[in-house]
Amino acid sequence: MAKEALPGNEGFAARARPATKDDAAALARLVNMAGDGLPLYLWTKLAEGGDPWEIGRQRAQREEGSFSYRNAIVLEHGKVLACLIGYPIVPAPVDPDTPAMFVPMNELEAMAVGTWYVNVLATLPEVRGQGCGTRLLELADQVADTTNCTGTSLIVSDANAHAHRLYERSGYEEVATRPMVKEDWINPGKNWVLMIKRAVARQAGDSE
Repeated sequence: MAKEALPGNEGFAARARPATKDDAAALARLVNMAGDGLPLYLWTKLAEGGDPWEIGRQRAQREEGSFSYRNAIVLEHGKVLACLIGYPIVPAPVDPDTPAMFVPMNELEAMAVGTWYVNVLATLPEVRGQGCGTRLLELADQVADTTNCTGTSLIVSDANAHAHRLYERSGYEEVATRPMVKEDWINPGKNWVLMIKRAVARQAGDSE
């Protein structure tokens, strides 16, 4: 579920740092942006009448789990402008109790075992187009290299043409698709798209 104004190249001037628990509110907002409202839809169901954003903040503050501050890098320039959340994909058994909405994404992730998965890439609206997305994807490449992953991967909606172009420019290639299961979530997309950037492609690009 990945996405990409202050004047100038704000994304390249911002400081990159590991996220902390204090970034939970900013992370929740950015994660929901990257997910086109799907996270808020799920948090609303979990909140059972309470504040869904509080659920998001609590999940960001967890010590474990895919959406944890420990898996996040933020770009900061006076405030958090953008975030990257990811982790290596390792083989995992199929959970028969997985909610139907997540089955297509889990199937795609299983095709990218060994890569470093860009779970979230998001930038505040006022700094989009200022290099944040490109810089964070470069950081993802660096993390993948240091963790001996075979490349980087991500999943994006087929309706998110802007993000798709960014990923293609960064060296990602479309590998597979799966139909979305939406329930009551409203989104113009029809398919989830798995894109992978192999380590060999990264090295070739770095040598040019």
